Amino acid sequence: MTTDRLENAENLDPYSSPKTFFGAELRRLREAAGLTQHQLGERVFCSRDYISRFESASRRPQPEVSRLLDEVLGTGEHLQRLCRLARLSKHPDYFADAADLERHATAISDFSPMLVPGLLQTAAYARALTTAAQPFAPPDEIEDHVTARMERGRLLDGPTPPELWTIIHQAALRVQIGSNEIMRDQLVHLADLSRNHHRVKVQVLPDSAGEQTFMNGLVCLMAFDDAPPVAYTEGAYTGQLIDEPRLVAQYRRAYDLVRAAALSPKASLALIESAAKEHATP
Repeated sequence: MTTDRLENAENLDPYSSPKTFFGAELRRLREAAGLTQHQLGERVFCSRDYISRFESASRRPQPEVSRLLDEVLGTGEHLQRLCRLARLSKHPDYFADAADLERHATAISDFSPMLVPGLLQTAAYARALTTAAQPFAPPDEIEDHVTARMERGRLLDGPTPPELWTIIHQAALRVQIGSNEIMRDQLVHLADLSRNHHRVKVQVLPDSAGEQTFMNGLVCLMAFDDAPPVAYTEGAYTGQLIDEPRLVAQYRRAYDLVRAAALSPKASLALIESAAKEHATP
C-alpha cells in the first residue's frame, strides 16, 4: 500500500458519500479485530491492496467480498448493506465499476469497432444510441443516461484530465447514428478534440488494415498512479472489468498491435473531417 493511499484512508470523511462511509467502517472494524490489511485480505481471498483501495474509497466495494468481510469480522450483514448503498450508480451496473475507476485514471486507451466511445460523444449522438439500445424506455430514463454520459465527458475538461488515446474503426465514421446532422456534428466534435485538446489523441483503423484483435467489441485500458492497470471490455448490455495482471498485459500488447496498424493522428484527422463532410450532404 502506498503512503498516499494510507493518508487518504486516514483523512477520509466518512460522511461524504456511501463509498467513503463503507471504507471508514471497514477500517474501523478491521482495526477493532486486530487485523492488518494483509491478514484481512488473506481471510477474504483478496490482496492487501484491494483492502486498501476499499478503505481509501478509491474502488467501489464488491458484493461477494463484502459478504466474506461480514463473515470474517462477525458483523452480520452490516458491510453488505453498506455495499449496496455504495454501489448505487447513474451508470448500468456492468459498467459502474469501470466508470468509477475512469475518474481516477491517469491514462485511458480505448478501441471501438463501430461507435465513437462514450467520453467523446455529443449529447445528440448519445441520445440516439441510448434510444436504439432501450427502445421501450421512458424519455426521462433516456435523458438520465445521456446526462450521465455527458458528465463522464467533462472529465476531459477537468484540471488534471487523463491522457486519452482512442482508436476507432473506419466503420464508426460511416454507420449513421441518428440523422445526418447528428453524425456530422459528432464527427466535427471528434475532429475538434483531436486537433485542439492537448490530452486527446485519435487514430482511425482503416478498412485496409483487415482483421484485427478486438473487432468484436469495445476495449478500454486504464492506468493509474497508485494502482495496477485494468482492462474493461464491453458488448451489448454486458461488460467485464479485468484486473488479472497477465491478462491485462495481454490486452496491452494486443492494443499496441492495433495502434501500429491504425493511421497516424494527422491522417486520421483528415479522414474524420472528410467523413463529416459526407454526412453533411443528404
